[in-house]
Amino acid sequence: MTDGTKGYERFITLFIETSQALDFHQCCKDYKKFLPVPPASILDIGSGAGQNAAALSSLGYRVTAVEPMYEFLNAAFHKYGPLSVRWMQGELPELACLTSQAEFDLVLIEGVWHHLSEEQRAASIARLSSIIRLGGRCAISLRSGPAGMGTTVYPTDVIATIKAFADYGFSSLFYVENQPSIFDFKKDIKWARVVLQKISEKPF
Repeated sequence: MTDGTKGYERFITLFIETSQALDFHQCCKDYKKFLPVPPASILDIGSGAGQNAAALSSLGYRVTAVEPMYEFLNAAFHKYGPLSVRWMQGELPELACLTSQAEFDLVLIEGVWHHLSEEQRAASIARLSSIIRLGGRCAISLRSGPAGMGTTVYPTDVIATIKAFADYGFSSLFYVENQPSIFDFKKDIKWARVVLQKISEKPF
């Protein structure tokens, strides 16, 4: 278990049931207009119980889903197994499960960034820049508020995130801040969402 997954082991069944009941078109509505044309290649990092990867596959995308926790990955495979999703165990920043030749048109990072330290985020951006095609995009959610199921959380900042990606050739296409949680009982949680596009192959 890594720092980013600590705490989730206490709520495995609850997390799976809650996650798989979520609607991609509601949770990721801000990203929908930035999706590439199918059958583009999409990477879902921190795919959890698999609901977003499954929805994207159903839309005609070639989807790779990467998740560090075996229990979540196993639940996703068993529920969505008939779909053509590549289910892989791995995590940021290394993404060691991916080959050096892997390239994606879009990377989705939903509900993950707040579990990474500043050092891990910096290393993650460098790794992401190597697997996103020129013109490809990265969609990230940023959580603010006290810890939930996952006990390791770090502050997030939209502008700092945009600037960090800019150093690796990414430009901001969209961002929104201070969005409420989709769960009514999480009044103290706010979300921001960012979409960035790779416009240069080399770090600035």
